Amino acid sequence: MATVVQVQNLRKVYGSVVAVDGISFEVQEGEIFGMVGPNGAGKTTTIECIEGLRIPDSGSISVLGLDPQRDGYELRERIGVQLQESALPHRLKVGEAIDLFASFYRRSLPRKERDELLEFLGLADRRKVPFAKLSGGQKQRLFIALALINDPDIVFLDELTTGLDPQGRRAMWDMIRGIRERGKTVFLTTHFMEEAERLCDRVLIIDHGKIVALDSPENLIRNLGAETRVVFTVDGAIPAEKLQAVEGVRRVEQIGERVIVYGEGDALVGNVVNALTASGIRFRDLRTEQPTLEDVFLALTGREMRD
Repeated sequence: MATVVQVQNLRKVYGSVVAVDGISFEVQEGEIFGMVGPNGAGKTTTIECIEGLRIPDSGSISVLGLDPQRDGYELRERIGVQLQESALPHRLKVGEAIDLFASFYRRSLPRKERDELLEFLGLADRRKVPFAKLSGGQKQRLFIALALINDPDIVFLDELTTGLDPQGRRAMWDMIRGIRERGKTVFLTTHFMEEAERLCDRVLIIDHGKIVALDSPENLIRNLGAETRVVFTVDGAIPAEKLQAVEGVRRVEQIGERVIVYGEGDALVGNVVNALTASGIRFRDLRTEQPTLEDVFLALTGREMRD
């Protein structure tokens, strides 16, 4: 696949704070590329440098073969941007906003395709509704529509689902997949690891302005070598030493009635259940928990994702 974004040794400093510390990476055409990390990790500074909204202190950036600073006008014709914080005049109606933003570009979607876009984003019946009367999810979908109004090659989405409830967040995930199916490259930032794991073809994990990992979610999790967790509830204490001796078990924790068995191997769950049954230990609510990107981040940085 063609490289559509190339970042080399990008660095951005604010006073004594190094927001982005010499990072390099590429984004391929047609992929959903995620930049993830905690608040303050450097995600927004990086994506805004790529969009041409901030001037890097050093390094080079190429987007669709264009320099965001030197070729900013031409680049803005070919990219779509949803900012982390956005607003519109309260009385501006959805249809008016669409038509206004369409007028900003040399090439924008024709009327029929604008209507199809609003239909795709679930806003077809909101055309005459003022911005102030939209729900949070509807406002976010409107900003996506405005980012797509010029039929861009790349769409940048910065913390798109922050502030949405779980239902709204998952609806946004479906829309992002739909944007890629329309032939777009999607570059998104998020501090929700589950979001990146569900959506992205590749994930860049950034912390303190440095890249700590870059690969597909599957490879990051596989290379972590993290343990599977078997979680269940019991009444009273359990003889931990009996579970410690079970094949595949590495360690056992009990916090109140909740027991967590850490281990590995395809037979782990069956071995644990057999050991509990043989010991006469009554258990309930048993489930398994597989390693996630949250575990990857914790292993790489030594601290929880949301701090």
